[in-house]
Amino acid sequence: MISPLAHVDPSAKIADNVTIHPFAFIDKDVEIGEGCTIYPYASVLRGTRMGKSCRVFQGAVVGAEPQDFRWKGGFTYCHIGDNVTIREHVIINRGIRPETQGTEIGPETFIMANSHIGHDTVVKGKSVLGNGVTIAGDCEIDQCVILSSNVIIHEKARIGKWVIVKGGCRISGNVPPYIIAAHNPIRYFGVNATVMGKHGFTPDQINDIAKAYRNVYQSNISVFNALRRIENDLAPSEIREEITGFIRHNNLRIVGVPLEMTD
Repeated sequence: MISPLAHVDPSAKIADNVTIHPFAFIDKDVEIGEGCTIYPYASVLRGTRMGKSCRVFQGAVVGAEPQDFRWKGGFTYCHIGDNVTIREHVIINRGIRPETQGTEIGPETFIMANSHIGHDTVVKGKSVLGNGVTIAGDCEIDQCVILSSNVIIHEKARIGKWVIVKGGCRISGNVPPYIIAAHNPIRYFGVNATVMGKHGFTPDQINDIAKAYRNVYQSNISVFNALRRIENDLAPSEIREEITGFIRHNNLRIVGVPLEMTD
């Protein structure tokens, strides 16, 4: 299952049923899980730990050296979960800090062509990154996120779960969970009701999300007071805590809210 025309370093750990096509490059200190497919001209570089049933398409580079001047060499990591698809010419950088987990791509993530994921970024899984998405270092993308084509995410941004970001948006802040974000400058564009409704969210849950974000984005009050209203108006639930916890964890700084409204 490994072409003699591929370069596979003797130290690489290759599990059973892995297919490595001609002209692929597998570096030293790499682990590739069972059932993966590495297509021609793809590169899997040192420090990469790849789970089961992943596919890495032509021209992709997984575990590339970080594009950060703070990185001074050393052994760092890039973790790829199970059932991840990495399409053509995607670049995923490994971490810059030897003492941390490094870059992480969670299971069942689909990364479309020409995307770039920077050092130490965490994509928690079950997400779709469209063509040409660019994510800087030290970002966090929660589960079940859709980033449409050519989205740009700046360093240390956070995106909550079940978010859709429309194509071409630039994000330099924190996007709270369950919403659609659009336009430049980025702003709230409604609740991600259609996708969530297809994946088991009830109408009552979606209505609660909409009520919460009316307080945050449409009531012309501070984020601090919006959180108090949410906790008064909505019964305790996992969804309510996800919204309020995300906003508090990020010091009330979320996209689409003027800085003066966060006090």
